[in-house]
Amino acid sequence: MVIAINEYSDIPIYVQIRNQIVLGISDGRLAPGEQLPTVRGLAEEMGINSMTVNKAYQMLKAEGYIYTDRRNGAKVREHMGFSHDLPEESKELLQRVVSEAKVRRISKEEFFELCATYFE
Repeated sequence: MVIAINEYSDIPIYVQIRNQIVLGISDGRLAPGEQLPTVRGLAEEMGINSMTVNKAYQMLKAEGYIYTDRRNGAKVREHMGFSHDLPEESKELLQRVVSEAKVRRISKEEFFELCATYFE
């Protein structure tokens, strides 16, 4: 999986890494049980500090997307075990996106169509 980072973004690099991995899980580029690159390996590949990658992996682990062990490194969880509810931070982000759509006069139907394309 190729992780694309925007160095000029206001979003911290560790959050961008986290977001790219969650996107990879959701669209099937990362399969359940798939081995992720080592912290050091991904940091070297991307040309960033290993602590940045470690912070992203710790966030993913705390959120339940991956698990780690000393011998096998980080892997995508096979069974996420999430409830059918979004975290508060995601709800706030969704509210901002909906607000932007409303200000731009995007109809509810157009918005749902757009959501459907990303959901698939």
